Amino acid sequence: MKKQGIIAPSMLAADFANLQRDTEMVNRSEADWFHIDIMDGVFVPNISFGMPVLDAINRYAKKPLDVHLMIVQPERYLATFKNLGAAVISVHEEACTHLHRTLQQIKDLDCKAGVALNPHTPINHLEEVIKDVDLVCLMSVNPGFGGQKFIEHTYSKVSRLKDLILKNNATTLIEIDGGVNTANAKKLLDAGADVLVAGNFVFGASNPIETIAWLKQI
Repeated sequence: MKKQGIIAPSMLAADFANLQRDTEMVNRSEADWFHIDIMDGVFVPNISFGMPVLDAINRYAKKPLDVHLMIVQPERYLATFKNLGAAVISVHEEACTHLHRTLQQIKDLDCKAGVALNPHTPINHLEEVIKDVDLVCLMSVNPGFGGQKFIEHTYSKVSRLKDLILKNNATTLIEIDGGVNTANAKKLLDAGADVLVAGNFVFGASNPIETIAWLKQI
């Protein structure tokens, strides 16, 4: 039986002036989650949504919020993001001095605990915590801006991460964030990915609902 991916449109690519409209479009579509990037201008060279915008999306969203924290010291804000509706909270391995503790804090909030890895960060950094991780978000572009070119090395990184998960009998999902499109979506799923984040590919399409349906059916 063909594996269907979890599709998580990235709201960073939505029309900020029509956020309710775009949120309701995702509700009507076959998408599974909303992917929401929080950037602080310190960990990454850009600033994106803050708490009020996340709160606004949450008021209309009827699907789980997958919140990706591209911020320093994310542990300061975990409870706040939970209270604003986050179902999944991912922190960057590179931003966490005490990653295991941070993952436990997320789980204590009854959220799924995710770890994001930048393109240069090796998979083996997760060896000691993989059984505590619900989701690994592999950055397939350098984080900070939407619309970047997909990094081809990602396929082998997915395969190596899948091997690590299986070796440890973990149930961790693999999420791909950045540059997902027609050319690579199926190859990513075939390599072992479970969740595809798509931003410009969805919101830049002439028919976003059809584009999401295509991603769901590949």
